[in-house]
Amino acid sequence: MKNRMNSHAALTAHLLRRVARTSAVLTVLLSSALAGAQTGSSQKANKDEIQRGRYLVMIAGCNDCHTPGYAAKNGEVDEKLWLTGDALGWSGPWGTTYAVNLRLLMADMSKQQWVKHARTMTPRPPMPWFNVRPMTDADLKAIYAYTRSLGRGGDPAPAFVPPGTKPGGPVVQFPG
Repeated sequence: MKNRMNSHAALTAHLLRRVARTSAVLTVLLSSALAGAQTGSSQKANKDEIQRGRYLVMIAGCNDCHTPGYAAKNGEVDEKLWLTGDALGWSGPWGTTYAVNLRLLMADMSKQQWVKHARTMTPRPPMPWFNVRPMTDADLKAIYAYTRSLGRGGDPAPAFVPPGTKPGGPVVQFPG
């Protein structure tokens, strides 16, 4: 009888250990599955935000100035070159300005810094900052997400050339 009780106790202990191990394995598997589902949904949200940013960059005309050759090539420029700035100058009474490399600019900013920058910047012409400021935070964050998704690329744009100084490269001349 005592052997049967010992056998029963040993079997019970063995079964309890198996249940505990199985529970631990199931907990890990379920936690991983839930984390994967959450990551998947956040990845989808991030992908959607990036796609929205791409769309906004296209319709807002950001590429027109910030992508080399974009307008001259009717928009047929490899996306790898998008938003890398341009050496084509914009010259007028203010001097000569160049479209900044947005990819390098945003690479060194947090999302919140970008939103603040977009809301407060007053660059020289022809940058239409007055069209950027009314964008929603969601729009600005989407543009940021898209631009950051492209990675760093290109070189910094040439520096501002003050009025009365001849720029070193080609320019679009504004009247005045």
